[in-house]
Amino acid sequence: MEGFTAQQASKLTDCTAHQLRYWDKVKLVPPSLQQTGGRPGRRRLYSFRDLVALRVVKSLLDNGMSVQRVRRAWDYLRRTADMEQHLAGVRLVTDGQTIFRVASDDEELLDALRQGQLAFFVAINEIARTVEDDVTRFELDRERFLDLLRRVEDDVLNDVQSG
Repeated sequence: MEGFTAQQASKLTDCTAHQLRYWDKVKLVPPSLQQTGGRPGRRRLYSFRDLVALRVVKSLLDNGMSVQRVRRAWDYLRRTADMEQHLAGVRLVTDGQTIFRVASDDEELLDALRQGQLAFFVAINEIARTVEDDVTRFELDRERFLDLLRRVEDDVLNDVQSG
């Protein structure tokens, strides 16, 4: 599969279509494979990594972070945490006010907004695994549906040819 449409991304991440459009517009989580560029009729296409990022951002927002704080922290993490290469290995902690990145040795805590206290973990590798599981189920469901359509089409063609 080359990418995921906005509708598929919405279903796989539990983000609303409005959230996807807004996060693309403010460059919080723009689709990396294809953006609309403001042109009607052009579809957004998200990568698997985009789906993971969408779930992470949604999780942070659902736990009390503002869009502005998530955006600032996400920008900081992209610049400093090597998230483009090792997204699944990044662990985040938030208290609803700030976002921290837990370093690989589990002893260093980097404050992405430079303030706050610890409260809860967002394990990106777990989010990545659940996105992967959901994508696999989605692809299997799609294949089953397409197979059913092919069988129905074959039955219709056989009925037409024999009738």
